[in-house]
Amino acid sequence: MNMEMVYLKDISYTLSHIFFMAYIYLFLTHRFSGKATLAICLAACFVMNLLDLFKLNLFPDSGLFYFCTTIVQIAIAQFTGLCIARKRDSRVLFIGLSASNYVIVGSITASILYICTENICLALIGNILMHLVILWVLYIKIGNIFHLFCERDLGKSRLELCLIPVFFYCCFSCLAFFPYTLYDHPQNILVAIFLMITMLVSYVVVLRYLHSETKQVETYWKNVMFESYIKGLETQNYLVERAEQNLRILRHDIRHYSAMIDSLAGQGNYEEIRKIAGHISDVVDENKVEKYCENLIVGTILLKMAEQAKLFQIRLHMDVLIPKEIPVNEYEFAMVVANLLENALYAVKNLESEKRDIFAKIHCTAEYLLIDLENKCEGNVTFDSLTGLPKSGKGAGHGLGMQSVQAFSDKLGGNIECYCEEEQFRMILFVRF
Repeated sequence: MNMEMVYLKDISYTLSHIFFMAYIYLFLTHRFSGKATLAICLAACFVMNLLDLFKLNLFPDSGLFYFCTTIVQIAIAQFTGLCIARKRDSRVLFIGLSASNYVIVGSITASILYICTENICLALIGNILMHLVILWVLYIKIGNIFHLFCERDLGKSRLELCLIPVFFYCCFSCLAFFPYTLYDHPQNILVAIFLMITMLVSYVVVLRYLHSETKQVETYWKNVMFESYIKGLETQNYLVERAEQNLRILRHDIRHYSAMIDSLAGQGNYEEIRKIAGHISDVVDENKVEKYCENLIVGTILLKMAEQAKLFQIRLHMDVLIPKEIPVNEYEFAMVVANLLENALYAVKNLESEKRDIFAKIHCTAEYLLIDLENKCEGNVTFDSLTGLPKSGKGAGHGLGMQSVQAFSDKLGGNIECYCEEEQFRMILFVRF
C-alpha cells in the first residue's frame, strides 16, 4: 500500500470519528451540560483515533487485529451515545447506529473518488463535503424529528428499528472495508453507490413513519385535553345557569324576607332576623361559582377534576396559584394537571371514606412551576427503574399519562420525584425558570 493511500485512510477514519461525535452531540438530548458532553465526545474521539493508529499503521496486515479493534471502536462509539443521552434506551442506540452509517458514506465517497481520480486532495475534499452536506441536511430537515423521537415515549420498545442500521453497516463494511476493500475490488463501486442511495431512502421512510406516529400520539393527547376542557366548560356553564336561576328566585323572594325582617324588627325578635340573614347568606354562598385560578384553561380543567372528585366523594384540597398569563404552554400544562389529578382520583376512589383525601399544591409563576400531589395508596406501587415514575397497574396500553408528564418535565428541564412511604404516595414536579 502506497503512502498516499495510508494518509487517505488515516485522515478519512479521523474525519469519520469527528463527524460521528457531531451527529450524536447534535441529535441526542443531553443529560450533562454542553461543555461536559463535548468533553466526553472529544475523549471518545481521541481514543478511537488512537486505536486507528494501531490497526492501520502498526498492525496493518493483521485481519484479526483489525476486526477486534473495530468491534472495540464500535462499542466505544455506541457507549458514548448512551452515556451522554438523557434517556438510555433503544432509541439512543438507533440514533448512534444510524450515525455510524451516515459517516461511513463519507469514507466510501473518499475511496470512490480516489479510485476514479487517484488524487488524494480531491478525495479528501469530497469526503469532507459529503460529511458536511449529510450533516447539514439531516440537522436542518429532520433534527427536530430526532429530538421528538428521543423525548416522546410511545409506550413500546424500539429495539427492532436498530436492525435497520445494523444490517446496512454490515453490508457497507463487508462491501468496502473488510475483508476486502473497494481498492481491491473497484467493480463494487456501483453496488456501493446504489446501497448508499437505498440506505438514505430507507431512512427517510423510517423517519417519516416515526414522525407520523409521534404526531398521532400528540394529537391523541390534545384531543383528550380538549375533551376535558369542553366538558369542564359545560360543567361551568351548568353551574352558572343553576346559580343564576337560584339567585333569580332569591331576588323574587327578597321582598318577602324584607317584610318578615321589618315585622320581626318591630317585635324586637333579633334572633330570628339573624337566622333569616344567615339563610340568605348561605343561599348566596351555595350559588357562588368556584374559580380556582385566573387562567381560564387550567381553571376549567381543575373545575372538571373537582366535579369528578365530588362524584366519587373524594375530598380534594387544592392550593392553587396560577395567574392569567403563565410562562408555559397552558394546554400542555392543563393536560399534565389533568393526568396527575386523574391518577390520584383513580388511586383513592375505592379506598375507605376516611382515606379519600387528595392534597394538591399547584403553583405556576414567572419564577417557578410546582405540582405537589399527595394521597393515600394501598398495595404495592411499582416504579420504573429508568424514569423513577410509577408504572400503570391497568395493563398494556396504559401509563401514557405519566409518560406525557415526563415529556413535559424534560422539555422544561424540570425534575420529578415520586415515592411511596407508609401507604402515602407523593409526587413532586418542579421547574425553575
